Amino acid sequence: MAHILVVDDDPYIQDLIRMTLQSEGFHVTLAGDGEEALTKLEQQKIDLGIIDILMPKMDGYKLCQEIKDYLDIPIIMVTAKGETGDKVKGFRMGTDDYLVKPFEPLELIVRVHALLKRYKINHSQQIEIGNVTLFAANHEVMIDEEDIHLPPKEFEILFHFASHPNQTFTRRQLVEKFWGLEYEGDERTVDVHIKRLRERFAPLTESFSIVTVRGLGYKLTVNL
Repeated sequence: MAHILVVDDDPYIQDLIRMTLQSEGFHVTLAGDGEEALTKLEQQKIDLGIIDILMPKMDGYKLCQEIKDYLDIPIIMVTAKGETGDKVKGFRMGTDDYLVKPFEPLELIVRVHALLKRYKINHSQQIEIGNVTLFAANHEVMIDEEDIHLPPKEFEILFHFASHPNQTFTRRQLVEKFWGLEYEGDERTVDVHIKRLRERFAPLTESFSIVTVRGLGYKLTVNL
């Protein structure tokens, strides 16, 4: 079963999350702040992090960024903050999902299972969504056994979305990932590529949609 790191300076929240996860069979390691969390990550193999934002020594944003700099594991941020601006900052730091306190234990479990599943897909070289199959090795797309040609950048964006269904990505995240940190062009280049992908696939399949998340960015939803 997956090993999950829970980082929160509130012992009550720690225990609540620990008991919820252990009831599902997950192995849980606790940390009270960001610095302790980094130490635990060096000592143990962790499959997923659940991180509070407001903590002493190192806040959740910084911790998320530190983890993503050297580990490829999914992260859920748990916080009392629910404003759009806080979510955007979290996504820019690399968080994969966002859960606002107070939350139902069942919702946390569902999100954990979904993220672990996405992570496993992300490390594979082939993704199937309904009648659409994506092959990372040769940038091939097949719909009902018919080859569809995509420009490299469009394929990379689509594969990234398909690897993380229902996860929102900001324009800045997408620019940095596919055009690089030094890119000085307009973020609207993302809109152009999304528009092209929608135009290509809308007439060919109803298996998925790339939808606009107002005030945040885009995500791929599976229509099955």
